Amino acid sequence: MLLPAFANILALLSVVSCTRLAVHESRRAAPSGFTSLGAASDSHMLTLKFALTPKNIPGLEQKLASISTPGSSEFRQWLSKDEVKAFVQPSNETVSAFKSWASANDLTPTVLSPNADWVSLTLSVATANKLFGARFETFTHQALTQPITRTLSISLPSELVGHVKVIHPSTSFSTSTFASDPIYPPSRRNIEKQLTVQRDAEAGKGCDGIEIPMTPACLQKLYGMPSTPAAQQNNSVMVTGYWSTSPNRTDLSTFLEDYRSDIPSTTTYDLIPIGHDGVQMPPSEAGILQLEANLDIQYTLGLVTGVPVQFLSVETPSTEVEGVATAFLETSLYLEGLENPPSVVTTSYAPTETDFGESMTRRLCDSYMALSARGVSVLFASGDGGVRGTHDYRSIPGFCENNDFLAIFPASCPWVTAVGATQGVHPEVSTNLTGGGFSALFPRPWYQEEAAENFLKTLPDDFPGKFNRSGRAYPDVAVQGGNLAYIFRGRSMAIGGTSLSSPIFASVIATINDRLKAAGKPVLGFLNPWIYANADAFTDITVGHNSGYECPVESVAFDATKGWDPLTGVGSPIFVKLLDAAFKS
Repeated sequence: MLLPAFANILALLSVVSCTRLAVHESRRAAPSGFTSLGAASDSHMLTLKFALTPKNIPGLEQKLASISTPGSSEFRQWLSKDEVKAFVQPSNETVSAFKSWASANDLTPTVLSPNADWVSLTLSVATANKLFGARFETFTHQALTQPITRTLSISLPSELVGHVKVIHPSTSFSTSTFASDPIYPPSRRNIEKQLTVQRDAEAGKGCDGIEIPMTPACLQKLYGMPSTPAAQQNNSVMVTGYWSTSPNRTDLSTFLEDYRSDIPSTTTYDLIPIGHDGVQMPPSEAGILQLEANLDIQYTLGLVTGVPVQFLSVETPSTEVEGVATAFLETSLYLEGLENPPSVVTTSYAPTETDFGESMTRRLCDSYMALSARGVSVLFASGDGGVRGTHDYRSIPGFCENNDFLAIFPASCPWVTAVGATQGVHPEVSTNLTGGGFSALFPRPWYQEEAAENFLKTLPDDFPGKFNRSGRAYPDVAVQGGNLAYIFRGRSMAIGGTSLSSPIFASVIATINDRLKAAGKPVLGFLNPWIYANADAFTDITVGHNSGYECPVESVAFDATKGWDPLTGVGSPIFVKLLDAAFKS
């Protein structure tokens, strides 16, 4: 008679030999803070999303490098929807292989994306465990409103090896300590305080972004942005938002009355809901979620002066971080399906690079490359934790003393423009909270090789910070994010963070695009090669130490220096020089 344990081993070997599984992703244990409640119920239903292998991602990368690099014969010859699809859609062989495997296992895939590269399957835990050699468990975390179902290892049947890039969600957990701030828009760990702020009559004279909050008029003066209305209505900027929230239109009207009295206070945005009916939550229920939406829309619509503004409000599955990954995916899929996408997209949410799992993180980055190739400037806030991830937490013992630097995603993706935060005007300096560093996942792209290497040479040999010296360096640029006026629930307040910086820089780019379109020229599109080639069109920020908002300034971090640095990138924009560079390129 076989011992039970030996019998189980034989059974496992039998299953493996029959199904011929190859490990796809695995981890030794769930991150700290997650507790397993044991095996998930066999009857519990899962919906897993599968990213099918695209035809030619290396070819798309090569093409984007050509069309985005100044001096190239293809410069700014952005691709059409169908031209991008030819690179990213799966091959007929891949589609056939997945369909055949699903059919053989009595499963029906649902196509999720315009390019047919994302599909989903709904199946029981028992079936998922069997087909993917997994052991799905139920996990809790103090920051989660409900348990999540994950596995520490997942494999692919041999029939799918080479045809599937991502299974989501499976092994991905959040490693961020987000218990006190589960939705982490990076602008809200801030200097928030209620106060009376100056109105139009004083704006632009005394505001310094430190003691006196910046306003749209202050920003226009500081960066030389025009207040004349846009000439083109076929150019738009999109702000993304999550958890089905949207900006309060009454607050927006008040903001325009107070800080942009030269444009009608009835000026508003177009709401595009995804996954919900678009009905705005009352202020009493919207809470902090609407605060983030308010900030983002007030500092786009309040600056672009006539450029159409859209707010994409995406339903987010829950307050856990994998919901954000799904919402980011939904955002990309929506944009991929548009024949005429907005020229600029700005997002003020910034998880840690390890939050989504490597395969999902890489696939999302590829989707931003596809959008960039279509001439969309994709902007993300660089985070508010300095060198230590989304946010820094002095209350956690040892957090500020840990010198293992954490990168932010999507800011660390080479195909987006990451925006850091400055403050002050004479001189303009970096904020301590501005997120910046080097990706642990993505290699350094060609366009910033020299700039990043020059910075690394400034570090002492005994620099105690631990990071990937060959990784994608970020941010690329920076604008004010230390102390800005805004309206929330009818009250004038002040706040700081990179959440404000990204929409402000988006407004700069959208305004330049308006001028380009009026002259019959293509929009700026993927910005980074052009930015690094025109660093003299930015004010170099040479003062700052990004230890974070809560960690003491003595904490190990990077220092701003001459040239590019991982606090403010190449610096803050000089509009007239950027406009000139846009027309000369």
